[in-house]
Amino acid sequence: MRCILRRMKTTGKFAAAILAALAILCIGSSLGSSSISLLDTVSVVFHKLSGRPFKERMDLKIVSIVWNLRLPRAFLAFIVGGALAVSGTVFQSVLKNPLASPFIVGVSSGASLGAGLVMLGGLTLPLIGAFTLPLAGFLFGLATVFFVIFCAAKIDKTLSNNTIILFGMVFSLFINAVLTALVAFFRDQLKNLLYWQMGSFALKGWNYVGLMLPFLIIGILGTIGYTREMDILTFGDEQAKSIGVNTRGLRIRLLLFSTILTGGAVALSGVIGFVDLIAPHLARKMVGAKHKDVIPMAFIIGGSLLVLTDLIARTVVSPSELPVGAVTAIIGAPFFAWVYFRKK
Repeated sequence: MRCILRRMKTTGKFAAAILAALAILCIGSSLGSSSISLLDTVSVVFHKLSGRPFKERMDLKIVSIVWNLRLPRAFLAFIVGGALAVSGTVFQSVLKNPLASPFIVGVSSGASLGAGLVMLGGLTLPLIGAFTLPLAGFLFGLATVFFVIFCAAKIDKTLSNNTIILFGMVFSLFINAVLTALVAFFRDQLKNLLYWQMGSFALKGWNYVGLMLPFLIIGILGTIGYTREMDILTFGDEQAKSIGVNTRGLRIRLLLFSTILTGGAVALSGVIGFVDLIAPHLARKMVGAKHKDVIPMAFIIGGSLLVLTDLIARTVVSPSELPVGAVTAIIGAPFFAWVYFRKK
């Protein structure tokens, strides 16, 4: 009976979180330099999805702003925030560290280097054109993680948490040094590169959402398939091995799925920190420690947080915009300190 009541309570929390996320998406699609009423926003979305004509005459400018500019931007922010949150949840679980994040193993540094090389060299692939930049960011981020895992495995066959963290941090510092040296030689591109590194969803339409969806689907489905093993892993490697869990292979698979999520997010939106740290902690506060509940809740919370952050970034100094990464850092840094000192 107690289990049933607990499950009903958790289901109620999920329902509330989903409703709140939908409301935040509507608010994010309504507010801006020219405010649009929530009723008009919902009406535009409903009629676009259903294909029905408007009963009353709707201003085409409002339809264009909501459907072509604000809604895809808010939706992209939501799925990017959700992807980062799920990735952060997995890293904290696999590395058994409440302050762990996917950026610890060099995903953001590798993606930044790939994007930097494209920007500084003016490279454009013939078939994909403008999407050369996000593709390069993703591939370099993925290659960085492969290299970190390869080096860690050479030193430590069991791939212990400390070995992965150590190699990730060292390699991140090395890549950042290489990127700094490149920028010193190409000062004219400094502004563009720095702005990309701080993250932005400006002028990113439905095509960017379409590019993010494959990364999201592969990463989420791959991660959800190992929720039971992640629960077992929290009790320690020895206990997991005694039950028959291949801890080394499990770590590699989970790190790769998390890298797919983070690499796609960073490549399409730039480097946005702290969402992957904040959302998992809030999710565990709401639904407990079971990963089958924590992962979807972290996705909802992370997506909602990033939509709100993007809304603040584009309205607080309107018509100018702040980098999203700067706003998340302002919010996330105190949270990071609170988690650290509370655990200590």
